[in-house]
Amino acid sequence: MIKEVVKVHKKGVVVIPKSIRDALGIVEGTLLEVRIENNKIVLEPLDLWDKVWKCCSGSAEEAEKELDREEEEFWRRRER
Repeated sequence: MIKEVVKVHKKGVVVIPKSIRDALGIVEGTLLEVRIENNKIVLEPLDLWDKVWKCCSGSAEEAEKELDREEEEFWRRRER
């Protein structure tokens, strides 16, 4: 377990220590979900495929293929 102490700055800014960012693969631009659990602040990397798209469980390529199939089906139904 990695454990660090951080300071809360103006406007609630907290810097996540490099050791923790590296361990979790958090880089600039990573979206984090922030929530309170059992009176603790929890930061969790946000999985956009799961939270936003909810259309695919695989890779971006698989998602694109699935969307292409759905679009083809849409146009086939419209032509009838």
